[in-house]
Amino acid sequence: MLNQLVLSGNLGNSPEIFYSSEGNPVASFNIAFKSSKKKTGWIKVVCFNRLAEIAEKYLKIGDRIGVIGMLDQQRWENEEGLARSSFQLIANSLEFIKISKKDVEENPDNDGVPF
Repeated sequence: MLNQLVLSGNLGNSPEIFYSSEGNPVASFNIAFKSSKKKTGWIKVVCFNRLAEIAEKYLKIGDRIGVIGMLDQQRWENEEGLARSSFQLIANSLEFIKISKKDVEENPDNDGVPF
C-alpha cells in the first residue's frame, strides 16, 4: 500500500521541538494550504531526528515550504467518550521554498541543507 503525501504551504507557527524518551529530537508545526479557491486547510507536520533539528534551526512562522511524507491518523476518545481523530503528516523530506533570507545569512553553515 502506498502512502505518500506531497504538500506545500506556509508555517502557521515556528517549529516546536521536544525529545522522545530515547532522547531523539521531534519537531512539530502546522502548515496552511489551499484546499479550494476560497478555503484554507491546516495540517500538523511532524519531523524526527536530523530533520527535526533542521526544521528548528531554519524554519519560522510564515515560511513557505514543501513537505513529502506519510499521512498518519490518530484516534482517541474525549472526556465524554466520543470518538475523535486527526491527521498529521510525518515528514521524510522538506523543501525550503521561501524562508527568511536573514535567517540563512545568520547561519552561513547550512549543514549541507540545500536551499
